[in-house]
Amino acid sequence: MSKPSKSQWDFGELFPMEATRKVFSVGELTEQIRRLLEKQIGQVWVSGEVTNFRAQSSGHIYFTLKDINAQIACVLFRSEDVPHRELISDGQKILVHGDLSVYEPRGQYQLIVRAVELQGVGALQIAFEKLKQKLASEGLFAPERKRPLPKYPQRIGLVTSPTGAAIRDVLHVVQRRNPGLEIILAPVRVQGDGAAREIAGAIRLLNEFGAGKLDLILITRGGGSLEDLWAFNEEAVARAIFESAIPIVSAIGHETDFTIADFVADLRAATPSAAAEIITEGVFSSCKFLEQYGERIQQLFNRQLANKQFLLGHHAGRLVRAHPRRKFQSWQQRLDDLQMDLSRCLKQRARHSQIILQNLRERLHRIRPSHSLKQRREQLRQMERRLNALGPQQVLTRGYSITMDAATGKILKDAKKVKAGQKLKTRLKTGEIVSKVEG
Repeated sequence: MSKPSKSQWDFGELFPMEATRKVFSVGELTEQIRRLLEKQIGQVWVSGEVTNFRAQSSGHIYFTLKDINAQIACVLFRSEDVPHRELISDGQKILVHGDLSVYEPRGQYQLIVRAVELQGVGALQIAFEKLKQKLASEGLFAPERKRPLPKYPQRIGLVTSPTGAAIRDVLHVVQRRNPGLEIILAPVRVQGDGAAREIAGAIRLLNEFGAGKLDLILITRGGGSLEDLWAFNEEAVARAIFESAIPIVSAIGHETDFTIADFVADLRAATPSAAAEIITEGVFSSCKFLEQYGERIQQLFNRQLANKQFLLGHHAGRLVRAHPRRKFQSWQQRLDDLQMDLSRCLKQRARHSQIILQNLRERLHRIRPSHSLKQRREQLRQMERRLNALGPQQVLTRGYSITMDAATGKILKDAKKVKAGQKLKTRLKTGEIVSKVEG
């Protein structure tokens, strides 16, 4: 295939693609991203942990949903009719449903929340949390309103199913630990429709007919799912427990199960068997104490005897220490100590005085007159030697002479000051010469 011929008028692309490119403004680009997110993703369910929770005075709620890998900003507007918005708080793990969009002024993508659920739970758990918060705010869970249980109950009311495992566990423990305990059973259904109404009615019935006769009421059932235990999460049951004049113990489900009834009751036991042990603890402990009464008496007697022997030995020792002979011996020992201290002080004083005397001797030796006179004489001899070395006699010895005016004895230093006929005297090393100036 031959190449197309190139015309002399073919100058190539006069306006390349770069010259006609599409340029977006920041706002246009952000709007395109928002439309793309809303169209391609739209509404989503997202789970995560709430952080940076902020409720504005306008009624809007802002928060961040995060996990270990990333985070996304969320906003719940006041106009949105979203149930359970009170569940949103820092640290809470939730499941939110909303529209993915972009907040254009900040160029930040965010989730506009339409629904909120606690993560991993459904409507029952949400209802449980709402009722728990409501009753707690009314003071139904307040620790100061909870009453102590009687230590030795004689008659109790039991609210449970007559055919369940819980009643068998309770009766087995009571028979073993306190067979004399009287139990008044108020049979109820413990799950299903109407169970909560029966439980609340049984509590009120025991309060009505057992006032002054029942020491406490035990509400119990075996373990199960949240749906199985839901009758004990109803507000009617919580109100009946709160209004009961008789102390109430709840033992519902297993150790890890918690219901609203547990929070309102005066005491929660982990299991039905644990509740029976708590109720019978006073009598059981007393019986065990009585069984060990003889051994306990012997232990107390031995302890008292040991205490008395110790006190006797202590007083005997005090008596020995208080005897006059002991005091006399103590005084003698004290006198020996004082004598030793006095001797030690005298020796120390003598050594100190000797040191002072030696110091004074050395000072006196340094400043005595003979020593000082010797030093002065030596200084005088040195000065004399220096004076002789600098005196005129030494100069004469080296061959020099001194010429003086014979009349005045003034030493002549300038020949211009000498006159003709002036009589001079010249001193040599040995002797003097008298002369007259001729010129």
